[in-house]
Amino acid sequence: MSNTETIELIPFSTTLLVRDTCLCLHVQRAARALARRFDTAMKPIGLTNGQFSLMMSLNRPQPATMGQVASVLAMDRTTLTAALKVLERRGLVRTENDPKDRRGKLLKLTADGMSMLSAALPIWKRVHAEIDAELGDGGSEGLRRTLVAVK
Repeated sequence: MSNTETIELIPFSTTLLVRDTCLCLHVQRAARALARRFDTAMKPIGLTNGQFSLMMSLNRPQPATMGQVASVLAMDRTTLTAALKVLERRGLVRTENDPKDRRGKLLKLTADGMSMLSAALPIWKRVHAEIDAELGDGGSEGLRRTLVAVK
């Protein structure tokens, strides 16, 4: 942009309109509030809400592939790899080579990981029940349906 061009100013009323109506902003704010709430509840056992979700996605009969977990969590592989490293260092998750695909990795909870997940589940249930009660009849189910519809 050259110095001679003028920049069109956006009126403050537009800022207020975006603040009050932007779906993305409101969903982000709600997501951060929920994340803080679950993080606070799980802090005594040493997990974050993101770690709980990742570990729960590994609670399956057969080890999961990176792609399967990334899909469940709507997470890119680079972010997933970074999150897994923290859990691996703590001995909660094990990553193995996929015998069917040399480039692939299989992800599995360790015994310590399963114990941690078992300790976290009652906390998750309690906090979830509190939120469900705050949202009232059908509130949480309606919200889930609405959020799932956004693609």
